[in-house]
Amino acid sequence: MRRRVGRPSLLGTMARTAVIAGTAQAAAGSVAQSQAAKAQAAASEQAAAQATQAELADLRNQVSQLQAPPAPPAAPAPAPAAAPAGDLMSQLQQLASMREAGLLSDAEFAAAKARLLG
Repeated sequence: MRRRVGRPSLLGTMARTAVIAGTAQAAAGSVAQSQAAKAQAAASEQAAAQATQAELADLRNQVSQLQAPPAPPAAPAPAPAAAPAGDLMSQLQQLASMREAGLLSDAEFAAAKARLLG
């Protein structure tokens, strides 16, 4: 068999085309994977930044609440000079419940109790 010099055979052209097409497809797949990885990394970075911003806002709120002056405690109502015994007990119970609820400190409770008891 004699080979012709000049034009490649049909089989050689098909093989070369298949190699070129396969290489192009592999390169395109690699580029697509790289772009998808970059997009995923950007989305993760953006989500982390948003979470950090939300956490920072929450911390700022907590700091501002801690820096705000506390509300003044409710002053107990003055007791009448001569209170009946039953009324005195109910007022003492009311003071005790206010102390348990955190509305009165121990010192305020003691002062109000002393006023009631005379």
